[in-house]
Amino acid sequence: MSTKDLTARLTELLEPAAADHGFELVAVELTGGNRTPVIRVLLDREGGITLDAVASANGWVSELLDLEDPFDKPYTLEVSSPGVDRPLTKRADFVRFAGETVNLKVQNGEKRKSWTGVLIGMDGDDVLVDVEGDRVRVGYENILKARLKGVVDFGKERGAE
Repeated sequence: MSTKDLTARLTELLEPAAADHGFELVAVELTGGNRTPVIRVLLDREGGITLDAVASANGWVSELLDLEDPFDKPYTLEVSSPGVDRPLTKRADFVRFAGETVNLKVQNGEKRKSWTGVLIGMDGDDVLVDVEGDRVRVGYENILKARLKGVVDFGKERGAE
């Protein structure tokens, strides 16, 4: 089974369970290749996710994967938050995160292979991004990978000028 097909199968398995537990399944990522497979499950929820929430989610995710038995050998399971460079995996993500800076990697149907800019949103089947003042239209189907560009602003230290 291809990595894409297995990712889709695991997403279908985990998405309803995540919702039942009060989480949003952001993404399922398979890495590590055939020798040392890693299943990375990225979860979020309203108000953010805590370490305790990740620890509790690890239990039910592990149980479901044990039932599915996706590999005929040992694998590593990583359950975590999506972090500041959250992947955008659904059409709704491109609407929800409008105004945020994004990195897009696209396939050959586009003029360039990557774009970084401010996400405007969706227009039909196209994702709109403001790249240095120019509105760029990228076909949703041509996006290979999309992530928020993780920018962390810790602000000024209290009382400092």
